[in-house]
Amino acid sequence: MPAASIDEVLDLYRRWGPERYDEEVSQLDHALQTAALARADGASEALVAAALLHDVGHLLELRDGGRADGQVAADLGHEGRGTRYLGALLGPAVTGPIALHVAAKRYRCAVDPAYRATLSAGSERSLVRQGGPMGPDEVARFEAHPAHADAVALRGWDDGGKELDLEVEPLEAYEPLLQRLVRPVT
Repeated sequence: MPAASIDEVLDLYRRWGPERYDEEVSQLDHALQTAALARADGASEALVAAALLHDVGHLLELRDGGRADGQVAADLGHEGRGTRYLGALLGPAVTGPIALHVAAKRYRCAVDPAYRATLSAGSERSLVRQGGPMGPDEVARFEAHPAHADAVALRGWDDGGKELDLEVEPLEAYEPLLQRLVRPVT
């Protein structure tokens, strides 16, 4: 079911954000760090929102009875689930990079082999499950997508947003930005 409001989305982070997801940081810490990195790089509001919300699909899995140990598997499909959940509420400038952030890791591994050595252990495990580096045809299709550059930028912040005890703005600091991005009801 698509998100009905920003409050609903933020409530997911309040309720399920403290859970880990195969990294040393919580879902919420990872989201806030990723958004802070995007903001520090001067990203657009839509891209900051994408950075904040890129793993919302993991929270939906937890909400809907995901893993009993509180962790979310590095699953195949959280990006699509998150995109569908946010799609009616937020536009493609937010959901496009979210939809491609997993593919962006595979892309970066294909076009920059040194990038793979920088992946965390959890990202390396999920890369294998996601199909490994892209082949040449996949690279060409990825580069043809209008959101590919934003997805690659998001991937960089995603990779960097896994620090222990990093001080960042709270979730509530992003609410006005998210409210500005809500699509008008037609």
